[in-house]
Amino acid sequence: MHENEKLGYDRREFLRGSTAIAGATAAGVLLPTGISLAQQAKLKVGLMLPYTGTYAQLGVAITNGFKLAVEERGGKLGGREIEYFTVDDESNPAKAPENTNKLVQRDKVDVVIGTVHSGVAMGMAKVIRESGTLWINPNAGADEVTGPLCAPNFFRTSFSNWQTTHALGKVLKAKGHKTAVFITWKYAAGEQMMAGFKEGFEKEGGKLTKELYVPFPQVEFQALLTEIASIKPDAVVAFFAGGGAAKFLKDYQAAGLKGKIPLYGSGFLTDGVLEAVGDAAEGIETTLHYADGLDTKKDKAFRLAYAKAFKLQPDVYAVQGYDAGQLLAAGMDAVKGNIGDKAAMIKAMEAAKIDSPRGPWTLSKSHNPVQDMYLRKVVGKENKVQGVAWKALADPARGCKA
Repeated sequence: MHENEKLGYDRREFLRGSTAIAGATAAGVLLPTGISLAQQAKLKVGLMLPYTGTYAQLGVAITNGFKLAVEERGGKLGGREIEYFTVDDESNPAKAPENTNKLVQRDKVDVVIGTVHSGVAMGMAKVIRESGTLWINPNAGADEVTGPLCAPNFFRTSFSNWQTTHALGKVLKAKGHKTAVFITWKYAAGEQMMAGFKEGFEKEGGKLTKELYVPFPQVEFQALLTEIASIKPDAVVAFFAGGGAAKFLKDYQAAGLKGKIPLYGSGFLTDGVLEAVGDAAEGIETTLHYADGLDTKKDKAFRLAYAKAFKLQPDVYAVQGYDAGQLLAAGMDAVKGNIGDKAAMIKAMEAAKIDSPRGPWTLSKSHNPVQDMYLRKVVGKENKVQGVAWKALADPARGCKA
């Protein structure tokens, strides 16, 4: 039996269990007579994110965004104040089950918000599936989470790895590129983003001539950049993020490739790193579900509020954290703070239409955002929107049976 099949999950069984809990709550079995849920214990929110290492800045941005969404609602969701429990997952997949259990078993949180690293998310999935705890994933794009491992209590407010690079196939064709090399870290996110690009590029008649991998989280690129120079593809496509992305962009320029072989990428290649890389990123085009210059009322308000609260400009990670807070709020408001009524809460979250800084989005049947993918170009210190590379792109959710 395939490992994903061993983790199979029955949606009706999950909802039956949560409905029974909700019924007991309504009957007064779980609550003292005459006391509302809003007067009960605070809502326990577990933040399992990287706060050290390569992805530390991403974890901080997600946390900031989530807390901003809560503060905009007076510090309460569904009438309940929030108590935060924080675990630094260190972007370490081997520690993921243990770290998840700290929140689920030790702290007894009501909802887990996390994580960034796809490998860590895979480790979280089994623990959270077995506990039935609500999980909102604000970044990790592991395709399996909304594919074979999908479950009623799993939600994502970011992207699938497949989504972020699939639209690049159309972009490269429009630019006249017929061959490309893809370079990334050797782990789940990198491999899946490569696959998403390859599928999209080959559909457009392009050829991926080479796949180049660097062990995660190493940032020694010189040998592979030399190989790229010898291959001479029409274009290079890359996925790195955080500190690794900053190092790659600088090294690409230092190797003399910038200006010779056009560089494209998943938007994470240039998001959150422009201050650190100087002109090394100038002119690079990427695809992502957020961009600078969207010029919407919601985005303007979000940027002002974020800058005021944290003295920083928000990036895509902050948006994803913010939307995790918005999605949780939609569910909590629907059940008036009674998170024990998971069936009703899940139904409300599934039907939510999120008014996001990135633009409005809804959830697919596998609980992944259906969203526009923007073409962006680095201009100074911004990833300026150039247009929509793919309208309302939905993840294929291959293998999801929930």
